[in-house]
Amino acid sequence: MTLEDSDRTFLEFLARNAPSAEFEEPLIAARASGVSAEALAELEQSKLLALRVRAALDRSRRREAELSALYETVGDLVALRDVDAVLEAIVRRARKLLDTDTAYLALYDPVRGHAYMRETNGSVSAKFQQLLMPLGAGLGGLVVQTASPYFSSSYLGDARFRHTQAIDEAVTEEGLVAILGVPLRLRGNVIGVLYAADRSERRFARDEVNLLSSLAAHAAVALDNARLLQETRTALEELNTANRKVEARSASVERAAAAYERFTDLAVRGGGVDDIAQ
Repeated sequence: MTLEDSDRTFLEFLARNAPSAEFEEPLIAARASGVSAEALAELEQSKLLALRVRAALDRSRRREAELSALYETVGDLVALRDVDAVLEAIVRRARKLLDTDTAYLALYDPVRGHAYMRETNGSVSAKFQQLLMPLGAGLGGLVVQTASPYFSSSYLGDARFRHTQAIDEAVTEEGLVAILGVPLRLRGNVIGVLYAADRSERRFARDEVNLLSSLAAHAAVALDNARLLQETRTALEELNTANRKVEARSASVERAAAAYERFTDLAVRGGGVDDIAQ
C-alpha cells in the first residue's frame, strides 16, 4: 500500500466515522507487507493526524447536539408558566443533557441560611430528597458562597468541602459518587444550585460544566418569570375576590336603601305596621 493509498483509506474511515480500532489496519497491513521503517513512520503520522481530525469532528458533533438540546430546553422553559413545571423540566433536561444517573436542584433560603432540596430526577432516597444543606456545607454550599461551579469525581473522599453527617449520609444512601454543581444566578444573587451526579467516578469535562452552567442561567430566568407570573395570578385572584366582596356589599346596601324607601313611602301614605310587615 502506497502512502497515497493509505491517506485515501484514512479519509474513507473519517467519512464513515469508523471506530478508532480500524485506523490501525493500514499499519498492520503495511508491516505484514514488509515496508520500510521510514514508510511505517510516515503512515503512523498519517494515522495520528486522521485520529486528531476524527476527535475534532466528534467534539463538533457533540457540541452541535448539545447546543440543539439546549435550544430545545430553553424553548420548553419559556413555554412553561408554572413554577413546579419549570423546576421539573430543568432537572429532567440537566440529567438528559449530561447523561447522568441523577440531577437535582436546591434553592437557597436566605432567611434560614440554608439550601433545601426542591426537585430531583433519578433519585431513589427519601432522605436525599428532603435534605437541608447549611450555607458553606458540602459542594453546594461552596457553590452558593463563591457563585462558581464545582465538581468532585469522588465526593465523599474530597477534602475541599466541609462535610456534614446529614449530607454525607444522604449522599451515601443515594449512592452518589461524582457530583457537579453550578449556581443559579439572578440579578447578581445566587438563588440555588443545579446539580448533575453519577453513581460512579467521573471527571466532568469543561464542556459539560459550561453546558450545565448555560442551562442554569436560562433556568434562573425562566424560574423568575414563572414566579412573577404566579404572583401576578395570585394578586389578580385576590383582587377578583375583593371585587366580588365589594359588589356583594354594594348590592346589599342597594337592597337596604330600596327597602328603606318603600318603608318611608308606606309611612308617608299612612300605612300601618301590618302594611310594613307585608
